[in-house]
Amino acid sequence: LPDITFKKGLKGCKHLRNGFRRMKAPKELKVKPIKNGTVIDHIKANKALSVLKILGLPSEETAVTIAMNVKSSQRGSKDIVKIEGRELAPKELDQIALIAPKATINIIREYEIVDKGKVNLLDEIKDILKCQNPNCITNTEEPVTTCFYTISKGPVILRCYYCERIMDENEIESQL
Repeated sequence: LPDITFKKGLKGCKHLRNGFRRMKAPKELKVKPIKNGTVIDHIKANKALSVLKILGLPSEETAVTIAMNVKSSQRGSKDIVKIEGRELAPKELDQIALIAPKATINIIREYEIVDKGKVNLLDEIKDILKCQNPNCITNTEEPVTTCFYTISKGPVILRCYYCERIMDENEIESQL
């Protein structure tokens, strides 16, 4: 492929004899490691923002780094979220599993990985989602806790325990 050249006056370029300039090779940018916090890796591509929504981020108190559509040898592409100074609660992990069932969680302390695991999509999901069926008993005045059974883990498909309505990934994500 031929070199790309630009007219005189562009910054960051080397002079060529013919009056044009050649662009310098781009510098490699590296993400700073976190001292303490959580790294969520292997998130399905383009789902990092949904993960942040679940976690109530961004916020003024928490530094967050996001990488989206990063090449992955296992999945083709993936997203990564790094959260400084925060470890996730079990309920947050249960919610993340609904949209990123193959995600891995790394707990970082003093720049070292002290715990590594995968999220676990439960067989029974309680009190996280609302049934979309307006006639379901969970949508009445009765004090009934919502409950869904996992029918499929890839793609994630749930079934309401009470009315048997099926929920797909899009309906699930819209509630989180």
